[in-house]
Amino acid sequence: MQKMFMVLQWRMPKNGGDGVITKDVDALVKLRDAFRMASEAIDEYVDSMAPKEVAGFTWNPDKIKWVQAEGTSGPYERSEDVDNPDFKAMLKDLGEHQGKFQREGYFYWAFQKASVVGRKKKVK
Repeated sequence: MQKMFMVLQWRMPKNGGDGVITKDVDALVKLRDAFRMASEAIDEYVDSMAPKEVAGFTWNPDKIKWVQAEGTSGPYERSEDVDNPDFKAMLKDLGEHQGKFQREGYFYWAFQKASVVGRKKKVK
């Protein structure tokens, strides 16, 4: 019978000499493979926990510079971060959705001046 999980055996010689460690190579190989499989499973789990694109959106609103503003309907945030690739992707998505949409608890809209976007937290 194989010693699958027996990695090291400790033997004490009868003559009272020093202990001798013997290695079960097959068990070490199987243990190594098990650790590799566990490592791959952990990698997959960690990757699955990473933020994903939301409903086809490729931009991250947290990477866009937002400034507090006050409008006729109360406070909101606005951005003119035109050199930011996330801002450009957001403008493109706004153009594809008639200039407004909701995402992750915020309402986004494009102003008539195409390079300005507003957002406001939706009230539940």
